[in-house]
Amino acid sequence: MKPPLSLGHLKRLLPDGELRLEPAVLEKYAGDKWFARHLPEAVALPRSTASLARLLQFASAHRLPVTARGAGFGYVGGCVPARGGIVLSLERMNRIKEIHAGDFVAVAEAGVILQTLQDAVERQGLYYPPDPASRADCSVGGTVATNAGGPRCLKYGVTRDYVLGLQAVLADGTVVALGGRTHKNKTGFDLTRLMVGSEGLLGVVTEVTLKLIPLPPYRALLVMGLNSMKAAARAIGAIFADGFLPSALEVADEFTLAAAARRTGSRRLGSSRALLMVELDGREKSVRSDAQALGRLLRAQGPVFTQRADGREECEKLWGLRREFSYSLRDTGLVKLNQDIAVPRSRLEDLFAFTARLQKKSGLPIACFGHAGDGNIHVNIMYDENWPGVKGRTRAALDQLFRQVLAWDGVITGEHGIGLAKKPWWPMAVSPAVRTMHGKIKACLDPKGILNPGKFV
Repeated sequence: MKPPLSLGHLKRLLPDGELRLEPAVLEKYAGDKWFARHLPEAVALPRSTASLARLLQFASAHRLPVTARGAGFGYVGGCVPARGGIVLSLERMNRIKEIHAGDFVAVAEAGVILQTLQDAVERQGLYYPPDPASRADCSVGGTVATNAGGPRCLKYGVTRDYVLGLQAVLADGTVVALGGRTHKNKTGFDLTRLMVGSEGLLGVVTEVTLKLIPLPPYRALLVMGLNSMKAAARAIGAIFADGFLPSALEVADEFTLAAAARRTGSRRLGSSRALLMVELDGREKSVRSDAQALGRLLRAQGPVFTQRADGREECEKLWGLRREFSYSLRDTGLVKLNQDIAVPRSRLEDLFAFTARLQKKSGLPIACFGHAGDGNIHVNIMYDENWPGVKGRTRAALDQLFRQVLAWDGVITGEHGIGLAKKPWWPMAVSPAVRTMHGKIKACLDPKGILNPGKFV
């Protein structure tokens, strides 16, 4: 089948190999880690901002849908080309252009893998904290598009807090440079932050200038097994009440731990109904002192077990177990609907009690784990596609979960974004006036509606 005339013409406008039309390539770029897929008509793989701008100028003139894509590791269908058209992959724009220790700044193209950047920065004694679980696979541009988080965001903040400036290409091909490289900047509207978390709806980010901080020289990690999620929620409250601000504070429930124990062979994971992981970082002397005090506090909570790791290497071994949680749930053979809701921290105990009731009411297993320190819990509704009426049951369970979270002044997504997965609940999550504001901003920057069409705006 011959490609449409417009795409054939576009292929001639771009350097060799930058526009692909082969069926196998189209299939590869049809989806992400969520369940929706849609074939595009073409896949663009530009190597430069100039080439990308030419593509968008052409797409705007011909009203061709364009869906930008990082590494394809999103969990909400954010880079699924819902209206076909062109998938615009940034994977070939993968240079770290600068790491400046004096300015505490890194400049990277959007296709750089996040862990590659972090490793390069840390070799110079610097630190870029945002650490989603997929950091070995996801791209810097993808984390900017979704405002990604991770365990260390409790102490250090999310991606938005580290983006000093960026280069983006607007829907009509206009290249804009927003922000800068200074750590303070109040020059006009904060358009840089407007782009962060915009899910490819307002422009395509091609380069990012990121704030760095000094690398904490020492880390300690304390792990505690408990008999219930209620006890875990109360232990979290005790940690903050005693004045600690961990760099990370993670929780996992019994279902998650049982699955992880089977995958990893860890007996300790299978011995508890709840798990807390608490990391401290800073100067070695103060971290060791605080870790001792924290250990005494945790032992007073009546744990099943406690374990402590000191130094980067030992801590990373234990974090390796944490990074297996999501894969462990997949190993069960059940489908996993990962919901990244967030609630005010004081509602954690209520959330765990609610998900236990929801599990009984729906008859669906529910596994909870995640970033307890900032109230961002991954509530995973598990199911077998062969169970009777399972589609209606999962939809009803999701609806009840989101309604309750919103009633507690929480949000339906803390990290992954709206994409396609959360689109049905978008009208519930924000007011009509706020939806109108989103629409006006979208219409201003993308008047022809070509950028990531079919999503929530």
